[in-house]
Amino acid sequence: MPKFSPAQRLYNKRVLLLSLAYALLLFGAVWLFRFGHAPGGPARWVLALLPALPVVGIFAAMARYLGEESDEYLRMVEIRKALIATGLTLAITTCLGFLQSFDLVPRIDFYWVAILWFAGLGVGGCVQRLGR
Repeated sequence: MPKFSPAQRLYNKRVLLLSLAYALLLFGAVWLFRFGHAPGGPARWVLALLPALPVVGIFAAMARYLGEESDEYLRMVEIRKALIATGLTLAITTCLGFLQSFDLVPRIDFYWVAILWFAGLGVGGCVQRLGR
């Protein structure tokens, strides 16, 4: 089993808690909207945005991890993964934007950009492993 740095353990704990909060808020919001129990007015907007808050928190947790990690190599690995994820996300969303502009593909909800970026972190991790 790999040994994690103290900063990695804190990061993993934060992301796990934020992921749990995301799942609970998402299922709750979907349920309330689907079954007609969502409030009206500004509260409806707040309810719709609640699941986004933990995702934003995960981005903040990643930034905090980079500041807390004392091991320069581990920090560089995470930065490299983030750069790969960002480049991949920008490339794919730019191409999709042009395809959508010419009505060649259907419109895609914006929250998929974050999901794509998280998947890009996985690709970045694979690239890191292969590049050793």
